[in-house]
Amino acid sequence: MEAARPINYSGQGFSLLGEKGRFVLPPDFRKAVRDSGMGERVLCLAKHPRWKCLTAFGLGRVDMFEAELDKLERNAIERGQDFDRELRANQMYGFARVPFDDSGRFVLPERYFKLGNIVDRAFFQGGGLQFTIWNPEELAKLGEGWEDAQEACRDLEAQALAGKARK
Repeated sequence: MEAARPINYSGQGFSLLGEKGRFVLPPDFRKAVRDSGMGERVLCLAKHPRWKCLTAFGLGRVDMFEAELDKLERNAIERGQDFDRELRANQMYGFARVPFDDSGRFVLPERYFKLGNIVDRAFFQGGGLQFTIWNPEELAKLGEGWEDAQEACRDLEAQALAGKARK
């Protein structure tokens, strides 16, 4: 049986916390997550291992975890570095499965508000095999290399707030 083609997440999106405490997964991300999960509307969420944000992906990515762990371990050995495979596996496999509806609405589990410092706004940044979900204030703290994401976040946030003001 042929392995599924990896799903890549690209682009940016933005969501304000809406009624009933829900965010909205942007359409491009929604489709990719659904495609990754072979039609299942399940968003996989975890704390990013380095940044103060969340990482997200579809269920299909889980099939790649063991190969990724093998590669990380191999690279560490080649560099003469320690690699705690058990810790990294726990980080990767310790994600939450969060359902979303056809419109992309999902309820962020309470612990992820704290882990990602998410309050009432979320910026979505494509990152290849996964994407990140940011509190705009946390994203703004990052330095060189993040300028495009920071500018996109400011622009999309202004659009979202303008749209909310019109309602």
